[in-house]
Amino acid sequence: SSLKMSKHRCIIIEDEPLALERTKGFVAKIPFLQMLGAFDNAMEGLAFLKTNQVDVLFLDINMDELSGIELLESTKLNCQVILTTAYSEYALKGYDLHVTDYLLKPFTFERFLQAVDKLQDKKADGIIASNFIFVKTENRLEKINLDDILFIEGMRDYRRIHTVHKRIMTLQNFSELESLIPTNVICRVHKSFMVSIAKIESIERSRIKIANQIIPISD
Repeated sequence: SSLKMSKHRCIIIEDEPLALERTKGFVAKIPFLQMLGAFDNAMEGLAFLKTNQVDVLFLDINMDELSGIELLESTKLNCQVILTTAYSEYALKGYDLHVTDYLLKPFTFERFLQAVDKLQDKKADGIIASNFIFVKTENRLEKINLDDILFIEGMRDYRRIHTVHKRIMTLQNFSELESLIPTNVICRVHKSFMVSIAKIESIERSRIKIANQIIPISD
């Protein structure tokens, strides 16, 4: 499965206590999911969604006071949705709900993992994958292989990404780049520099040498 480094913040809306505990247990097993809350009624869950940044909603369809389908049809959600339901998939075909996946109860952990693997990782205008990122240049998204990056240099509003082949300018800031790139591959060593750990030639006092460039290290 693809390597997802940035965490998906998720909540569960489910009024059946056993199913809720089970889904919570599944979420806890997956390193790229971060649990923000679990709600046994749709109104509370909806209130939370409106005031917090949530990436993924696990939503039970058959709830008492407001069904999951009503919730989806009546609310504009800007998060990805995975439905959990006892209905057959056939029964759901009539609804145009734009969901990532349907989990039919009772579902196994393997099936749950399959569903969360379909989640798109779109963070900070970049798309993370196992060994490359896309960064925003002036008018397009440019694909950069992590293995090709030597270091990233901050220059006023821009970041200049030095790769073995070329240099790429982006307006994305260091914290956005840090959220896209695993820190064990490329890490921040100074307020103006990130370096590729594999490309370091030497480290001396407070300086790193990469590709004949001397890069400062801050405290």
